[in-house]
Amino acid sequence: MVFVLFRRLRLPAACTQASAHAPTLAHRPGPHAASAAVASTRLAVAQRFSSSSSRTKDLPPLADFPPERIRNFSIIAHIDHGKSTLADRLLELAGTISKSDGNKQVLDKLKVERDRGITIKAQTASMFVTHKGEQYLLNLIDTPGHVDFSYEVSRSLAACQGTLLLVDACQGIQAQTIANFYLAFGEGLSIIPVLNKVDLPAADPVRIAEQIETAFEIDTSQTRHISAKTGLGVQPLFGDIIDLIPPPEGDAKKPFRALLFDTWYDQYVGVVCLIAVRDGRLNKGDRIVSAHTNRTHEITDLGIMYPDPKSTGSLSAGQVGYVTMNMKTVRDAHIGDTFYLEGKPTEMFKGFQPAQSMVFAGMYPMDTNDYAKLSESLDRLTINDSSVTVTKETSMALGQGFRLGFLGTLHMDVFRQRLEEEHEATVINTAPTVPYIIKYHNGTEVRIRNPADFPDPDEHARIAAFMEPMVIGTLVFPGEYLGRMMELCGNHRGEQVEYSYMDDKRVMMKYRLPMAEVLSQFYDQLKSLSSGYATFDWEEVGYEAADLVKVNILLNGKPVDALATIVHRTKSEQTAKTWTKRIKEVMEKQLFEIVIQGTVNGKVVARESLSAVRKDVTAKCYGGDVTRKMKLLDRQKAGKKRMKTLAGGVELPQEAFLTLMRGNDSSQSNKK
Repeated sequence: MVFVLFRRLRLPAACTQASAHAPTLAHRPGPHAASAAVASTRLAVAQRFSSSSSRTKDLPPLADFPPERIRNFSIIAHIDHGKSTLADRLLELAGTISKSDGNKQVLDKLKVERDRGITIKAQTASMFVTHKGEQYLLNLIDTPGHVDFSYEVSRSLAACQGTLLLVDACQGIQAQTIANFYLAFGEGLSIIPVLNKVDLPAADPVRIAEQIETAFEIDTSQTRHISAKTGLGVQPLFGDIIDLIPPPEGDAKKPFRALLFDTWYDQYVGVVCLIAVRDGRLNKGDRIVSAHTNRTHEITDLGIMYPDPKSTGSLSAGQVGYVTMNMKTVRDAHIGDTFYLEGKPTEMFKGFQPAQSMVFAGMYPMDTNDYAKLSESLDRLTINDSSVTVTKETSMALGQGFRLGFLGTLHMDVFRQRLEEEHEATVINTAPTVPYIIKYHNGTEVRIRNPADFPDPDEHARIAAFMEPMVIGTLVFPGEYLGRMMELCGNHRGEQVEYSYMDDKRVMMKYRLPMAEVLSQFYDQLKSLSSGYATFDWEEVGYEAADLVKVNILLNGKPVDALATIVHRTKSEQTAKTWTKRIKEVMEKQLFEIVIQGTVNGKVVARESLSAVRKDVTAKCYGGDVTRKMKLLDRQKAGKKRMKTLAGGVELPQEAFLTLMRGNDSSQSNKK
């Protein structure tokens, strides 16, 4: 019996190598075989998680690095300004990774990051650098560049004392450059401006340096001119980081205290926590307490990212590293939490302001039997991305599912792609919507995240106002596109706040826009009208009253709750007409007529009809009186009428619904 159990153990490839060292036990049935298999499995897990140990040289003892010889820094930049490439060159020059042609986006470890060419998940990597005869420990904390992942940027900056402000010497300052600068400035970090891609023919470092000095009012006389791709000018950055960025504040003699600023899930060891140690020392086997949950955990492994996990046995004040402690659920890992040794409570950190979801969408399994699998996949993926909110909901059209909150539409699209690629879950997501606030005359307020919860027309008499979220959008673009950008923002109900010329070629313009308008193909139209040169960033600025209505889609008089949406009254009829036409294109004909209607607050404003499939019931008649044919046709007509009555409304198949939702972006781009 034990032998059969052992043969069915699913061991990784590393286990096969480990078991080769004990051939006698591995092939002998008995209790020793089972224990050897378990030991081999544990060995394989340890080798897999600390895979870098066999590929990298031995590290100097971390105890030799007091806070004075540690620098924690990040790189902030707009998308495609070379941030990941610069990180690769720094790691190469420091000897953390070997020089090879395969060193591209080393810190972008997710498949979706490499496919899209953008950084999504903040990562860390440690480097050992010698400067002026002393060895320093540099911890690089990588950051994303898109506005949807600004929450990742803010968490990374909280663990740093300085940052490199990377700007493309060809494109200059972009919208996200401005946003990231003020995030770092608000944290009180030392900011070192760096101009990248100076080796390109179109580079204009002098003009871009003037842009930086004008926009941010910082001294650019010592700005480094580099080429991250070729390595030109990158080596002196180590000296700037050590000389211009202050060391972390901390005391190794005080009781242990650490800030949890990131987590991810590993299928072998569970939740991995990334911490910044502020005071004291942490060793393997210590028992620490979470100030947020008040739960005690035993440290099973800890170390630094080099750039893969490298076990070190201890972490001291000022250092940044990972810890594992048998955490299995996201409820145990709270971003911004304070860890301290058992029995030695310390002062808590202020933590992070929770991420506020601004885009909501329903997510349902393609097969209703996969609901439990989808629930488990969401639990594991939200450990890696704590900014996503998840609540259960039920749709009459799609069955049981979840309503998820995201930071933006790109965030939603990336999350869905990771769900499908990493967890093999085929899902249907509904159209994104923003959270609205309903104010009643009696003073109560209700926040709605699902269009199905929008009040019916007979309740509107009790409502004082409908409130929608607003954003301040920052646009940076060449001056020749000024007219087009103003027209675009005006068409999306925008109100100009300010605009100014950054230099003789580039304009920075700010508009107050409804958040819902930013979701509706705004970014695609922005790139199309500006030939790809305009960049956009936004920040929420509260709520404002608006004339909102609910657009419903009816199939034979039966509403499809998953297709309901909330829009401004001026765009309600066009939205209803567009959806009814698209539904007609994806639906298959039935044996009875299907009527597709679009309603605005209960009033029908659009209609499309899908004619019935006609069966030739008179084919068997080869002659005779015409009344015989009429009798068969009347009987068919009565049968179709009875079928339509019994069926009531017709349901939209999930395959058609999936085609409908995913075809939205492609149909919009085809129109352009």
